[in-house]
Amino acid sequence: MRGAVAIVGAASTGFTRANATKTPISMASDVVARALEDAGLKRSDVDGLILHIGSPRGIDYDLAATQLGLNVRFSAQPWSHGRFASTAILHAAMALTWGLADTIIVLAAYNNTNFGRHGVKERPTFHESLREGGGPHAETPHAGLTAPAAGAALAASRYFHKYGLSPDGLAPIALAFRQNALDNPDAAMRKPMSKEDYLNSRYIVEPLRLLDCSVVVDGAVAIVMTRSDKARDLKKTPVYLLGGQGIAAGPDEFIFGQPGLGINQAHTFDYQPKAHNMTVYRMAGLGPQQIDSLHVYDPFSPLVLWTLERFGHCKPGEAMDFVRDGRLTHSGSLPTNTSGGFLSEGQLNGWGQIMEIVRQLRGEAGQRQLKRADTSQWATAIGDSLIFSRYSQ
Repeated sequence: MRGAVAIVGAASTGFTRANATKTPISMASDVVARALEDAGLKRSDVDGLILHIGSPRGIDYDLAATQLGLNVRFSAQPWSHGRFASTAILHAAMALTWGLADTIIVLAAYNNTNFGRHGVKERPTFHESLREGGGPHAETPHAGLTAPAAGAALAASRYFHKYGLSPDGLAPIALAFRQNALDNPDAAMRKPMSKEDYLNSRYIVEPLRLLDCSVVVDGAVAIVMTRSDKARDLKKTPVYLLGGQGIAAGPDEFIFGQPGLGINQAHTFDYQPKAHNMTVYRMAGLGPQQIDSLHVYDPFSPLVLWTLERFGHCKPGEAMDFVRDGRLTHSGSLPTNTSGGFLSEGQLNGWGQIMEIVRQLRGEAGQRQLKRADTSQWATAIGDSLIFSRYSQ
C-alpha cells in the first residue's frame, strides 16, 4: 500500500466553541463542499463515504449521504471517539486499494461542547450512556473512575514513580503546544503561556493540571482520498499515505496509559517496542529519525511521552528529557502538534492534526510552516499510526 493512495482535498471549519449551535451535518455540508473544491472534484465524482460523526453524537452514514447529495457504493462509520481518526483513514485506504471505491470523502463533525458525560442530566440530548463493562471512554466506574482524566492521572503517577520523575516535567509539552498555536489563527487558545502559568493552574486529577488537559471545541473536517494514479492529475499537491498500523487492544493496553502502566492491565511489564509494534515504519520504508513532524493524540499531556516512547523517538523512561529545550516547537528537532494539538488548538478528535499534516506537506501552513516538511507521522499512545509524505515512495 505504500504510496498507493493520497489525500487530494481537505477543509476545516476551524476550532471554536462558537459552532455549538450548529448541527454536525450542517457543519459537514460546508466542509464537504470546500474539500471537493480544494480537490477540483464534484459530488458526482465521490463514490465512497466514511463518517466519523457517529451515533450517539450525530447522524448515521445513510442519512448523511442523502443530505450531502452523495451516491456511494462504499460506506463505513467507525466509532466517533478521537482514537479512531486513523481507523477511518485506513478504512479509506483499504477500500481504495481493493477497488471498492474510487474517490472517498472521510468526514468528521462534532458538537463536543454539547456532549454530555455519563451521570450528567443537564444535557440529556447529547448524553452517552454507559457501555457494558465500562464507561463511554473506557473508564471503569466500578473502580471509581468516571472520567478519562482519572485514568490518565493514575497512569502518569505510575510512570513518574517507576522512572523517578517529577510531574512538573510535563510543563514543556503544554508550553510547546501553546507556542505552536500562537501562529495558528484557527486555534482556540492563543494566549501566551509561561511556565508559571502552567505551574499555577489548578489540579484536575493530581498530578494532571488544567493545562495538561485538552480544550474542547466544535467543528468539522472533510478530506478527499483517491488512488495515486488519479491524484497526480488533480488540483492540489497530493499528500501520500506511505504506511499505517491499527489500534492495539487487550489486557496489557489502556487507552490513556503506556502499555503495562495503565489501570486495566492484567500484569505490569517493561515496554520495549518490538518489530510488530513498528509496522508503520516497515510499510513506509522509513524510521523515526526520518520523520519531519509528529502529530500526537494528546487529550492529556502525558500521552505525548508515551507516544514518543512507543514509536521509538526515544527510549522508555526518557521522553521527559526528550521534550525539554523546545524540541517539540516549530524550531525544535522534532516539531510536534505544530498547530497546537488538543491542548491548545482544540480537541476535534484527531482531525485537527490530520488537517495540519495536509497543510504542512503542501506548504500551506502559513507562519508556522516548517522549513523541512517532507514526512509527517500521526501516532497515539495506544499503538495506531499513519505516515504521510509529499512523495509517493
